[in-house]
Amino acid sequence: MTTFPTADRPAAVAGDERTSRRLERLRRDLRRSVREQRRRWRYQITRGRVEFDREVHALHAQFRQGLPAYLRGANPLSLLTAPVIYSLLVPFALIDAWVAVYQRICFPIYGIPLVRRRPYFALDRGKLRYLNAIEKANCTFCTYANGVLSHVREVAARTEQYWCPIRHARPIASPHERYHQFFDYGDAASYHQQLAWQRERLRPAAAPATARPYRVKR
Repeated sequence: MTTFPTADRPAAVAGDERTSRRLERLRRDLRRSVREQRRRWRYQITRGRVEFDREVHALHAQFRQGLPAYLRGANPLSLLTAPVIYSLLVPFALIDAWVAVYQRICFPIYGIPLVRRRPYFALDRGKLRYLNAIEKANCTFCTYANGVLSHVREVAARTEQYWCPIRHARPIASPHERYHQFFDYGDAASYHQQLAWQRERLRPAAAPATARPYRVKR
């Protein structure tokens, strides 16, 4: 007869310290990269606003490509696909609104903290002076689309941790940050004995550390 091991320490914790340390190192590397970027391109963030040195700010305008030249150099097929790309605004907006309603109704019942939406959106690219109007619109669209997906991903991750914190039998591409803390596939004892522990870990949870949204000072 097959028996399943039990342990006083939650099985999901085993080995997770190494993964957590690796994730923390990646976050530190990213913060270091951002600091180097600020020094290289001579800007600072003050009260949520990006401020470039005057010399750099003026230089940016010289790189802006006018709309006629931009359209002449564009791939005609790319222009034809523009309506298809921007049509995604409708489903993205619906997902954005629907997920907001979902978590506000369900998360308080489950005892899961709401995922703040604002940290996932940084509407700053549209203020860069070296982008023309079309490029600014494209960047704003990409910022919104990726912000929605990142926000929804964290909402879904917290939902998964509450209802089904089990890893898959095979590796999956780009799992969310909570995934490595889930129970092993096939670990029946841990799932049934320690599911409440997984849910309790959600109580003090907060959205991943993210830079505060900011605006570029004109």
